[in-house]
Amino acid sequence: MAKVMIRPATYENVRQAIDKAFEIFPISLAGKKVLLKPNVLRISEAKESIVTNPAVLRAVVDKVESMGPSAIVVGDNPGIFSYGSNEKSFATTGLMEAAKGYYQNIGNDSQKVAFKPEFMSEVSLSQAVLDADIIISLPKFKTHGLTVMTGAIKNSYGFLPGAQKAMLHREAGNPERFHELIVDIFRLRIPDFFIVDAIVGMEGNGPASPDLREIGLILASDNAVAVDAVIATMMGCEPGRLRFLQKAKEAGLGDFDINRIEIIGELKKLPGFKLPPLGGEANMSNEGLQTLIKGRTLLRPQTDPDLCNSCGKCVEQCPVSALSMCDNFPQVKADTCIVCFCCQEICPQKAITLK
Repeated sequence: MAKVMIRPATYENVRQAIDKAFEIFPISLAGKKVLLKPNVLRISEAKESIVTNPAVLRAVVDKVESMGPSAIVVGDNPGIFSYGSNEKSFATTGLMEAAKGYYQNIGNDSQKVAFKPEFMSEVSLSQAVLDADIIISLPKFKTHGLTVMTGAIKNSYGFLPGAQKAMLHREAGNPERFHELIVDIFRLRIPDFFIVDAIVGMEGNGPASPDLREIGLILASDNAVAVDAVIATMMGCEPGRLRFLQKAKEAGLGDFDINRIEIIGELKKLPGFKLPPLGGEANMSNEGLQTLIKGRTLLRPQTDPDLCNSCGKCVEQCPVSALSMCDNFPQVKADTCIVCFCCQEICPQKAITLK
């Protein structure tokens, strides 16, 4: 039976809840490479509660440091509004400082992996995800206009660098298929531990809603389906209504039945919690959002000849070999490019832009 910890906390005393989480879910980190993956949706300030709060990340970094890992990496690939702005997203939110020097731009290095032909036959996955011995996922307790809620399973969508995420949004075509898609992404590398920032949550039409909710909790589990079922229940949503939880259960990843989950703490439904409208259809039919997604998928790298020194690093790093040198400048094969932003982020001369 899966377990979920529900522990009262504030951002001032959150380390106590983090210590308790590691006590309930013992995990050996000695000599291992550990990736800490917060939810860094976009450039924002911590007070907006769009991202995992820096205090939570700092407490987890401090705890992990004390457990003797061989290496720590803190990183994420931001969402559609901040593609290619990994470092600025971390700096503005305060997560860069909270990472204590362990931040890495995990969008700079990626590798192709096989995926689902009905969406894309291959996707590019951040190399840091593939290299990690242990992944600790740090989701934010939030709603999401397309998936109703975003939590442990949805947080793994950030393992994909760049505009692949927009391409997959487009290929999904409807909310049900997108629910299934995020489970397929999650299964590429299932994190080992989940710690959810539910101290200040978000309601309304997230994942960037101004409607914040004081909750005062840290949730933790070693099973994503169980912790997402708890989040849904707290929000007043029957977990079995969510297609991504149905698919995760079908895939043998866990059970969303609250009666089959051991709750360590007190599970309470949040009174009057505002869920997104229409369970995702509003976002799929939002013309402005769909135009933005389409625009992201049309971006391609272009080189500024006045800045480029023909070093070839972008060609070396392209995970799908879409770049090649021509007359000493990188040229892109538009049909091959997956717009992962690796070339733009790796370029030491800042000579590549996406247009």
